[in-house]
Amino acid sequence: MKTILVPLDLSSAAVQVCDAACELAKLIGARPILLHVVQPPSVMMSDVYAFDASQLGELSAAAEKNAVHKLRALARHCAKQEVRVTTVQRPGVAVTAILAKARSTRARYIVMGTHGHGAMYDLLVGSTTHGVLMKAPCPVLIVPPAAPRPRSAR
Repeated sequence: MKTILVPLDLSSAAVQVCDAACELAKLIGARPILLHVVQPPSVMMSDVYAFDASQLGELSAAAEKNAVHKLRALARHCAKQEVRVTTVQRPGVAVTAILAKARSTRARYIVMGTHGHGAMYDLLVGSTTHGVLMKAPCPVLIVPPAAPRPRSAR
């Protein structure tokens, strides 16, 4: 069966990305894999406070639990569109994990969103979408952020 890899950051844009992946899956007879990469928490230390190992473990566990809950909700959303999906959660660095999963599943497509933060944000933080685009082993479909709804005139 054909596979569509759907990396998700679980933001509010995730539903749009899932909708696009479900539509493509129906068109080509593929099965989407919803993937969320739980990145290790950033360790910030100062003279005043530093996290210890148990606190970092608790943060990671909470992030993983939240991700499982949100992935299940997105899977139910896809099921309403009559598309069965597989959900996968991985720890690690997003770009590396996405590319590895795309290769291991021989994904036909990657469907992912972009936040459109702007050049300065991408320069400082980096862009997962850009990193995947540069090295993807298959075509990548980018789902843009939703356009803001115009306010109705009063």
